[in-house]
Amino acid sequence: MGGEIVFAPLISWSMIAIVAVITLGLLAFATWQRLAGWWLRGLGAAVLLLALANPSIQREDREPLTDIVVVVVDESASQRIDVRPNQTAAALARLEAEIASLPNTELRILPLGDAEGNEGTLLMGAVSEALADEPRARVAGVILLTDGQLHDVEAAPNLPAPLHALLTGEPDDWDRRLVVQNAPAFAILGEEVTLTLRIEDQGAVPPGEGGFATLQLSVDGGEPAEYRVPVGEDLDLPVVLPHGGMNVIQFTVPEAPGELTDRNNAAVVQINGVRDRLRVLLVSGEPHPGERTWRNLLKSDSSVDLVHFTILRPPEKQDGVPVTELSLIAFPTRELFLEKIDEFDLIIFDRYKRRGILPVIYLDNIRQYVEDGGAVLVAAGPDFASAASLYRTPLNQVLPATPSARVVESGFLPLISDLGARHPVTSGLEEFAPPPAEGEEGPGWGRWFRQIDVLPKSGVTVMTGAEDRPLLVLDRVGEGRVALMASDHAWLWSRGYEGGGPQLELLRRLAHWMMKEPELEEEALWVEADGQTMTIIRRTLDESTGDFEVTAPDGTVITVTPREVSPGRFEAVVEGPDLGLYRISDGEHDTVAALGPSAPREFEQTIASGEALAPVVADTRGGVMTLSDGIPDIRTIRPGRPAAGRGWIGITPREAYRTSDVTVTPFLPPWAYLLLAAGLVVGAWLVEGRRRRARVGAET
Repeated sequence: MGGEIVFAPLISWSMIAIVAVITLGLLAFATWQRLAGWWLRGLGAAVLLLALANPSIQREDREPLTDIVVVVVDESASQRIDVRPNQTAAALARLEAEIASLPNTELRILPLGDAEGNEGTLLMGAVSEALADEPRARVAGVILLTDGQLHDVEAAPNLPAPLHALLTGEPDDWDRRLVVQNAPAFAILGEEVTLTLRIEDQGAVPPGEGGFATLQLSVDGGEPAEYRVPVGEDLDLPVVLPHGGMNVIQFTVPEAPGELTDRNNAAVVQINGVRDRLRVLLVSGEPHPGERTWRNLLKSDSSVDLVHFTILRPPEKQDGVPVTELSLIAFPTRELFLEKIDEFDLIIFDRYKRRGILPVIYLDNIRQYVEDGGAVLVAAGPDFASAASLYRTPLNQVLPATPSARVVESGFLPLISDLGARHPVTSGLEEFAPPPAEGEEGPGWGRWFRQIDVLPKSGVTVMTGAEDRPLLVLDRVGEGRVALMASDHAWLWSRGYEGGGPQLELLRRLAHWMMKEPELEEEALWVEADGQTMTIIRRTLDESTGDFEVTAPDGTVITVTPREVSPGRFEAVVEGPDLGLYRISDGEHDTVAALGPSAPREFEQTIASGEALAPVVADTRGGVMTLSDGIPDIRTIRPGRPAAGRGWIGITPREAYRTSDVTVTPFLPPWAYLLLAAGLVVGAWLVEGRRRRARVGAET
């Protein structure tokens, strides 16, 4: 129960003030005139003014409300390492028991997980969220169960009660982390690129662990190389990318004994390898319509450095023209095929036949070039089936098919073989062709009219032609690659004959496969990440593939079964619960993927510390305490007093209440005011009359 006097004036307060001023003036005049009843008249006027103010007694029926203590439990990734989960659970249980023993006090528990993306621990945001859900007049205290590593201290709200931080962790905690300070997004193949790394130790580093550490480096999940590097110093590491496309370089520092976590001991750098210039040597045996197609394809790519020779004047040609009058450039056979052959990424023989221009030793050198990692593409013409065939040279040791000496000179529709439907060179090629005419079957492209009959002896046949004979055969020889196109009529597609076809796309893929571009590898495993979602992709020529084994950053392993989304392409979608480095394997191939940074912001600082929270806690006169020293008791204190001491923390009871009923009673009824005022006025008149009679009697 509570009561107070309230006023509900009958006229405005300004009018009451005017009346009061006039009344005071009249009283002053009466006092100056020494009227005997002036004080009674003043009391009468005061009663009338009080009546105009209309005072009432307001009584409230109040129901007391409980005080609220908010506990924010930090459950971010850094709070799930070592003994911290057990410390947090024990402290929370103790706080629940302590709050339950206090009268008229409730507990609100707000768990805080990892923020989306890589924002870290948004502890102050959680406090603001908790206060927004509770009446501020009832909040008696805020307690944080955390390691103190927050990333939004600048968002601290204005708190109505003491704030306390109870820190997890142990005094002898220490951790080591790997930091990539500088890494380019792309680099040129064959050129050295410098990465800047740093290994840092935090906390109470035990004797013997400082100084040097082991750094492991692996590319695309391969066998790691080890280096002994100093701790606490910037390390410039020169790296040469092994292949084009995305190179995933993984750095790892083995976990040291007693270290808090290895989540920040690894880093992944993804560098896109680009070729400065792709050097291609195109040798055309004779002019023909398809020659310009090859030239246009290779010249249209600004990254291709093309060297093209067409043999216009074979040695056996005798036309009597003096050599001094010829405008032809001599074919630099020795320079190209002996001295500088290793400088080319791809050699294309377009309808080439033996004419004595290239000695056998040069052709054998080309064979060796392929086995050492080079690439040769043979676009065969009718001469490939003759005695002057390029197959009748040492190149037959690397070519994937043997000519049967038969040439098919009739129209046929090039088709993708069953194996070709799974090979990246020809997979989905129909999508780049015009749709087939109504009522017709097939991929929708035009016919070719010449095919050299070949008998495959190795490699894979990805396209077939007349009589279902091999049309395009691909093979790996040693470290290099070879392709045989058993027709010289691909140019019909570029001319739009019978609707044309995807000739440029086919030749582009073929050239890039031969130059070992990663996106065209037929046996590959890679991951495409989008936020917290990973799409694991396995491309294979087999009709099935094994399950994927996914190792999360915290070491947990899950197995997922992929599904075939297109011929030779299997995919599985995995939601990564944590940021960091994931390792994926299908038993034959391994790869890595990083969701966010490999060492998230949550693990940049893993040693528990109250340094960041200290200013915010001090503003509320709260305390920062470590749970390793024991769980503090809870006391009630008056507002404005220190809220923390040795072994205890304080909350301030708010004595909040809810009004259930309000009763308003007038101070006096209106007639009582009038009666009282009239009595005072009459009394003043009687006093003044008596004094006047006494003065008259004295005078007489």
